[in-house]
Amino acid sequence: MTHTDAGAELDVPTRARGLTTAEVAERTARGEINDVPVRSSRSLADIVRANVFTRFNAIIGSLWLIMLFVAPIADSLFGFVILANTGIGILQEWRAKQTLDSLAVIGEARPTVRRDGIATEVATSEIVLDDLIEIGPGDRIVVDGECVEADGLEIDESLLTGEADPVVKTPGDRVMSGSFVVAGGGAFTATRVGREAYAAQLAEEASRFTLVHSELRSGISTILKYVTWMMVPTAIGLVISQLVVKRHGLKDSVARTVGGIVPMVPEGLVLLTSVAFAIGVIRLGRKQCLVQELPAIEGLARVDTVCLDKTGTLTEGGMDVSELSTLNGSDPTYVRQVLGAFGESDPRPNASLQAIIDAYPDSEEWRCVESLPFSSARKYSGATFSEGDGETSTWLLGAPDVLLPDGDPALAETERLNEAGLRVLLLARAARDDLDVPDITEHTTPAALVVLEQRLRADAADTLRYFAGQDVRAKVISGDNAVSVGSVAAKLGLDGTAVDARRLPAERHEMAAALDEATVFGRVTPQQKRDMVGALQSRGHTVAMTGDGVNDVLALKDADIGVSMGSGSEATRAVAQIVLLDNSFATLPSVVAEGRRVIGNITRVATLFLVKTVYSVLLAVLVVCWGVEYPFLPRHLTLLSTLTIGVPAFFLALAPNKERARPHFVRRVMRYSIPGGLVAGVATFLMYLIARHYYTGDGSLDAETSAATLTLFLISLWVLAIIARPYTWWRVTLVALMAVAFVCVLAVPALQTFFALRLVGVAMPWAAVGVAAVAAVALEFLWKWVDRRFPA
Repeated sequence: MTHTDAGAELDVPTRARGLTTAEVAERTARGEINDVPVRSSRSLADIVRANVFTRFNAIIGSLWLIMLFVAPIADSLFGFVILANTGIGILQEWRAKQTLDSLAVIGEARPTVRRDGIATEVATSEIVLDDLIEIGPGDRIVVDGECVEADGLEIDESLLTGEADPVVKTPGDRVMSGSFVVAGGGAFTATRVGREAYAAQLAEEASRFTLVHSELRSGISTILKYVTWMMVPTAIGLVISQLVVKRHGLKDSVARTVGGIVPMVPEGLVLLTSVAFAIGVIRLGRKQCLVQELPAIEGLARVDTVCLDKTGTLTEGGMDVSELSTLNGSDPTYVRQVLGAFGESDPRPNASLQAIIDAYPDSEEWRCVESLPFSSARKYSGATFSEGDGETSTWLLGAPDVLLPDGDPALAETERLNEAGLRVLLLARAARDDLDVPDITEHTTPAALVVLEQRLRADAADTLRYFAGQDVRAKVISGDNAVSVGSVAAKLGLDGTAVDARRLPAERHEMAAALDEATVFGRVTPQQKRDMVGALQSRGHTVAMTGDGVNDVLALKDADIGVSMGSGSEATRAVAQIVLLDNSFATLPSVVAEGRRVIGNITRVATLFLVKTVYSVLLAVLVVCWGVEYPFLPRHLTLLSTLTIGVPAFFLALAPNKERARPHFVRRVMRYSIPGGLVAGVATFLMYLIARHYYTGDGSLDAETSAATLTLFLISLWVLAIIARPYTWWRVTLVALMAVAFVCVLAVPALQTFFALRLVGVAMPWAAVGVAAVAAVALEFLWKWVDRRFPA
């Protein structure tokens, strides 16, 4: 919503105190609230629409209505199956939505607004026009506004404008939603909220339900497109031929026409894919893993390179001061006073400064006059203090190798400490009091080295071993000293020389070559992290990036899959596709396992569905060419589809699967589906022709249909048996139960009548078994030949 006159008339003291409760209520009543939809969620209406209004539901729904009028209810069963499938899809997606929404509330950013002069955390959706919002490092700007307070405030707008350098903001400057704070702090007044905010206008739809690239989804879409092209002309030819070749009247011809068209549609394939994703979301939700974009589950399973930020990912967020080593004869008591005063210089301290604050309490006599907040690009912070005796001094606190010239004796001590895996900060006194001058680091006097001990995550080593065992390469990229990062990585079992990123080539091709050779990188700037992700992708790698700090945002955004810790900054959680709400790095193997389950099982299931599509199209073509009646009624194919595809596919799609994810989904599915469908179609039609020649007189068509149905069932069951490999007890049981169910249909008179299946005589049923056996041998041969000729 645009800024109103009421907001423009707020005077400065009112702005400093923020809105009153009454003013908030007025704006809420006028609808001037930040009503942007949840990123990870679709409404119930969207879920219903996506599951009901599909191209294939329209085709099958139309055929179902026709069958309800012209044929017995037994031939309309396929319609009820579609209704059940659609209902299951809606239910599972709704459950996944509820899981996502409940987790999103846990991981949701809660901006701090000032109302009635009191700072209060509120939900993003509760912000109103003219609210005064406080911001600090790592905070995302959630609505557009005008800066009214700034203390060294620097905002990164690169995700919106492409400008790499942070922008310094002063009172009166515009701030845009979608940007984030990299240094300093301040406050701004909301001038545009809800769908009128800049970021919301850019990508409202994408921010509500975005999808990372999914090879499964795009592959299935490609398959369905080709299926449609094959189906339309074949169906038209079948309709014409069946109306011309009428042996049993119009209604029976229509029923057999519909029976030929319906199985061409792989109607359950899209459903099972959606259900597999949805159940994956629910399973991961139980482990406090928020999947903000559904195909991210699949994406992480395809990753071959994981880029890890050290702080907050391999190590826990907190640190402890383990040693204070004074330099150049500095008084330790005085140094402690300086470090204690640094706590006052930054109201939103990072983990390093928080450890110093905890170790050295602030001295009441010292007062911070000016401050320069820490930024990952600078690698240091600064402050000017008024000391208790009236003296003024300016100090810098940051990376020794940035603040000290090469060859300084303190660097040798720093190197020794870094090799032990410790983090080292240098406290140095600046010769000048102006923190804004660019060369302030050139004339400093080192006063002390502050040694910080980092706490390794207990689960980090096991997780890294898991990735190594899965041929996923880990790259540690950190802003810390390269030697220190290398030491931490070595403790976790990662080998390789640590590289100082300041010496990496800027050209992408050369950088990619350097990244392939090394594992650990230190002194990496936020922009370099982004460049490193791009360089790895340029070599064909699928890259995941994990991080929790504001310096990881750009890399997380550009990575194929971004993973953030739940305790990470607001900005990192906003751009990541996966958020580990319990901060457990050990959850990642579970995400990979879910992705592998989805990819591996949907590949199996897709083969089942598409074998049916191929043999259905082939049967229709053969029927048209031979000028005979279609061998099946809809009830026959409903029975076959249920026993050899529908029920087994449901169990196979949700079963555990640890196969490594492989690319080329469409090729891998079609290389089995086409030969399998061709064998099934040719063998079934051959049996149908043999039966037509054998049977004569009344009831001959029913007998021919029954023989063809037996043949097709046995071949389809063998396809299922191949797809179910490698066998486990439950997979063998599943195949056996489907066979028993079909035998029951043949043996129980009531079911015989309902499904119009009656095997006449002995010769043709045994001939059907023989044809099916030959087809099974052909399938085994073709499957092995395809594996050799067209490897995945």
